[in-house]
Amino acid sequence: MSEKPVKRYIFASDFDQTLTFNDSGYVLSELVGIPTEEFERKAKGMAKLNLVQQGAELAYLLLHDPEFQSRVRKEHLYQAGKGVRLKENIALLYEILKSGIDGYHFDFYVLSAAPVEVIQSALEGIVPPSHIYGTEFRYNEAGQIDSIARATAGYGKVAMLDQLQAEQQVGPDHIIYVGDGSSDLHVMLHVNVRDGFTIAVSEAKHVSQVAKRTILSTNALAVLAPILEDVVGWDRPRIRQLFESYGMLIQEWDRVRTDWLTLRSDGSEWSPAGVSKEPLTKLPM
Repeated sequence: MSEKPVKRYIFASDFDQTLTFNDSGYVLSELVGIPTEEFERKAKGMAKLNLVQQGAELAYLLLHDPEFQSRVRKEHLYQAGKGVRLKENIALLYEILKSGIDGYHFDFYVLSAAPVEVIQSALEGIVPPSHIYGTEFRYNEAGQIDSIARATAGYGKVAMLDQLQAEQQVGPDHIIYVGDGSSDLHVMLHVNVRDGFTIAVSEAKHVSQVAKRTILSTNALAVLAPILEDVVGWDRPRIRQLFESYGMLIQEWDRVRTDWLTLRSDGSEWSPAGVSKEPLTKLPM
């Protein structure tokens, strides 16, 4: 008898704030002696003005801001990667997605606007460099950033995901994307409309409203829960059993849907049905 065919999927994840606790821009700023408050001020200013694709603020600063351009060299990007605080069990997540779910295989990729050197350095020994796509720079002889070869931000993530889909020859409904913020909206909408599966790992209003599931945890392994439940089709006892087989006990699992309502008066008056809004006249004594 032939073996049961394996269902192949692409699992694509953002990096900053999705696989990490801190933004790589803050780590790099501290490394080269630029106050993190200054990085935050400049990045937020660009986001408000829509000067660059959301998520690519650091890449823009590295290329155009005199302070960053004069201080940052290629080796600093690798050093910054070692200072990024990763979420727990990314390596275990990679292995389980690869071969730990019977009948399924998930190719793990990282798509991020962060410099590719930072991501590769942070995930060294966890995710192969060939599965990491970030902003790529060209450098001059002194190691100074000269230009951008590719920026994986905004629609850049969509293009990269489409390329991976074509290369891996999987259907659009066999794509899973995990992200945390507004920079992931384009790719999440793209995945959703083609019947893929999206997971938000933050309560940020815009992204949690678009994602099909939201999971909050300090452990990267937590994203397995909605995948096993909604994609693989396992019930909760079986999911708990898998986690326990790897020494992980699910202590709490609260699934809550949050509805965001903002109400504003349109200026008109309201009265119950059948009750006149006319002022009352004084009744005769």
